[in-house]
Amino acid sequence: MPARRRLGSRALRRVATISVHTSPLDQPGAGDAGGMNVYIVEVSRRLAARGIAVDVFTRATSSDLPPVVEMSPGVTVRHVSAGPFEGLGKEELPGQLCAFTAGVLREEALHEPGHYDVVHSHYWLSGQVGWLARDRWSVPLIHTAHTLAKVKNAALADGDRPEPRARVIGEEQVVAEADRLVANTEEEARQLVEHYGADPRRTLVVPPGVDLDRFTPGDRAAARRALGVPADAVVLTFVGRIQPLKAPDLLLAAAARMLDDDPSLRGRLRVHVVGAPSGSGLEAPRQLEELAAHLGIGDLVRFLPPQSPDRLALHYRAADVAVVPSHNESFGLVALEAQACGTPVVAAAVGGLPTAVRDGVSGVLVGSRDPGAYAAAIRAVLARRPMLAAGARRHAAAFSWDRTAGALVDAYAAAAAEMAAAGRPALRPVAGLPTVPQVAW
Repeated sequence: MPARRRLGSRALRRVATISVHTSPLDQPGAGDAGGMNVYIVEVSRRLAARGIAVDVFTRATSSDLPPVVEMSPGVTVRHVSAGPFEGLGKEELPGQLCAFTAGVLREEALHEPGHYDVVHSHYWLSGQVGWLARDRWSVPLIHTAHTLAKVKNAALADGDRPEPRARVIGEEQVVAEADRLVANTEEEARQLVEHYGADPRRTLVVPPGVDLDRFTPGDRAAARRALGVPADAVVLTFVGRIQPLKAPDLLLAAAARMLDDDPSLRGRLRVHVVGAPSGSGLEAPRQLEELAAHLGIGDLVRFLPPQSPDRLALHYRAADVAVVPSHNESFGLVALEAQACGTPVVAAAVGGLPTAVRDGVSGVLVGSRDPGAYAAAIRAVLARRPMLAAGARRHAAAFSWDRTAGALVDAYAAAAAEMAAAGRPALRPVAGLPTVPQVAW
């Protein structure tokens, strides 16, 4: 077990993780659950493996949920009652932040002062709660945005609604107050500084990881047999929430273009769409199926619900190409998971995807929204698949959740040391203990 990082005069013992709008217990790929849920689960488990307990505070969305759930040894999920259990959209949650914050503060008040050593908030709603908890508990606030309203609004998909002004203001407040801002990529760090005025000295880059024990290369033929896929099929796979932002429609249009260019593919081409409607996609849940029929490929497209991690690994292994055509991604964990399974990726050259995918080595990045450009990129990957598959495995191997968790622990310690040096109420430093440098990869 790695040694605990010291905060002031004692070791880091317990982290309060705030995730207001989605629970780490939720299935990624549906509703509001996605890469952020995976991030919280994986980091929390690895912090616990280092002897650091994690309490994850999330809003209760059902009266059937127990108040406390042990997600894994050392990781506790606490369901906070705040507003109606069901039927409350993410856009309505700002009105429940007062109630949610009260629940978080009450939990801490049941313990001796100093119960939590650090607060780590995820997404802007959680940042608002974490800001108040930080001031009440006199501990550092570490914030990970995951997505940014100004960036999303600059790359809106057709049919998507812009993020409200209230969110922009809320993000600006959290950016100004957080002791450390954790960006997934250098590009996200630049966006925080340029669009939100973030202090570069408090902004650091800690890339997410991938579970390299679960997402591994395997027998493609065996994976196809398990999924009922013909051995000679050309399989294009999309994994993610079904909403305009993720642009699964672009994959369907590209597949149709491939058939126009080469009609002989019709007997072999298969398109797998793994996920469920989410966000504005809930307003027309059958729109993607209707589009497939309109494009004349309805018989070639297989719509599948969100999958368990082990089953998802089978889908990646069975695919010839994983396609991530999003309008924007803060990182793109799907791309990393696919590559860890030895499947090259065709992805949009936006956000964090140029970090998640190494262009020409582990896949191909596309700088256009034209279906023809995606069709050409997919054909290019198919023509070089063995080489790109090997590159995909090598590239993914550089990312691990253990490395992510270690960098976060260093960030927690650095923020605490800075708080103490500034004379703010915080954990006392030990004479001679070196300041932990900022983490930047």
